[in-house]
Amino acid sequence: MKLSVITVSLNCQDTIAATARSVCEQSYPDIEYLVIDGGSQDGTLAQIELYRHRIATVLSEPDQGLYDAMNKGIARATGDVIGFLHAGDLYADSEVLARVAEVFTDDAVAACYGDLVYVDAQDQHKITRDWRAGLLTRCKFYYGWMPPHPTFFVRRRHYQQYGGYRLDLGTAADYELMLRYLLRHRLQAVYLPRLLVRMRSGGASNCSFGSRLRAHCMDWKAWLVNRLLPLPWTVPCKPLRKLAQWWLPVAMRQKSTRL
Repeated sequence: MKLSVITVSLNCQDTIAATARSVCEQSYPDIEYLVIDGGSQDGTLAQIELYRHRIATVLSEPDQGLYDAMNKGIARATGDVIGFLHAGDLYADSEVLARVAEVFTDDAVAACYGDLVYVDAQDQHKITRDWRAGLLTRCKFYYGWMPPHPTFFVRRRHYQQYGGYRLDLGTAADYELMLRYLLRHRLQAVYLPRLLVRMRSGGASNCSFGSRLRAHCMDWKAWLVNRLLPLPWTVPCKPLRKLAQWWLPVAMRQKSTRL
């Protein structure tokens, strides 16, 4: 089984090499690695030259943003299963993709996801948020739940069947896709109760009150475009669920990842 991993980048010369190394050091042997760059003007592409022989596709050209680049990666991927690891983010250890591949040996499984930690932008060992996803029950979506998108792996045939990321939903595009796949079309997803990804803190939907408000409106739209009816508290609960990610015992997570 071939796994396709897509890294999207734009002017990430300080972080992309660590991401590429994280993918190339995976123990799983059948990986197709794609880097989709938005036309970086810094040294981003030079930073991955050391790993170029392990990268199947490098595309660098202007795009319409993050999700347009992700769709370009999906269109070029040839693996049975597709996942994303964006520039600056890291897999938790070298066995992550081997564990993911094992889940997909069951033909009934359409997708899988796991846990994620946010780490300090300057120190990848300093955890700032701990996102333990938990088992999927579809009623959770009505209380603001969603899987951590950077840990989300999907069979390529489902992207072909149900489509990629909508460009009209801004930072809610990944939320909409998971609503579409897991709630509307009820694809079977398996929870891997392991830390899969270390993600650098900071994000377009959380950097200001205005961006958070826009994200809130797009979250509502994500339900409506799928002809799904959220409860009155569904979308307000989504950011509130993040509060627990700061309260979880970070020390326990750090201990578990060393075992």
